[in-house]
Amino acid sequence: LKDISTPAMMTYNKILRAQLLAIDDIMLFPVKREEATAFFNLINTLHEKTSIIITTNKAPTEWVETLNDEILASALLDRLLYRCEVIKFTGSSYRLENRQTIFKTTTGTRNELMKP
Repeated sequence: LKDISTPAMMTYNKILRAQLLAIDDIMLFPVKREEATAFFNLINTLHEKTSIIITTNKAPTEWVETLNDEILASALLDRLLYRCEVIKFTGSSYRLENRQTIFKTTTGTRNELMKP
């Protein structure tokens, strides 16, 4: 944490005080070792103190590949999956479904394009 800017440290401290942390699309891309370690340290600090919601397209078994470290992935998942509720969604992507309707309209005003 010594190389973190002051604004980043202020944000980090706000996260540590949060009652709920929501992280969207975790493990979407390969993670560098220092990023994985920082994420583990954050989760370890928040473990059993803060509610955490995580969305991901990766099964827990795929986290090893994304983190490139079986021990770190196991330790991280131990903390995240302890006393948790896993909700698995199936079906087509809601985001993609909405994007397809936007792409059908190629002209029009901003308001016309933003109509549901």
